[in-house]
Amino acid sequence: QVQLVESGGGLVQAGGSLRLSCAASGRTFSTYGMGWFRQAPGKEREFVASISGSGGSKYYADSVKGRFTISRDNAKKTVYLQMNSLKPEDTAAYYCAAERTGYSSILSEYEYWGQGTQVSVSS
Repeated sequence: QVQLVESGGGLVQAGGSLRLSCAASGRTFSTYGMGWFRQAPGKEREFVASISGSGGSKYYADSVKGRFTISRDNAKKTVYLQMNSLKPEDTAAYYCAAERTGYSSILSEYEYWGQGTQVSVSS
């Protein structure tokens, strides 16, 4: 199985930046599409960004496009989420996830999930 561990969350002021990391186990990291999702209090978990196994294709939710950047380093078996111009509405627990193919925005298509890391943005 694949285990995923997120890190890099914290408390920042509006307009600030954070870089989240997700470290993966296993030998087949490059065969998995990776996604970032977030869940705010009282809300459903929602798609944020995804990236194909090679890193050649990316997809972003409209709410973060232009502010967030997803990337991956397959040699390090790590996926990143660079978050700039943070807003209070970005406050949520952020989760990374892995799927077998593609770079889906559909939560149910992801097979493995990390434990989450909290991002809090003050106004």
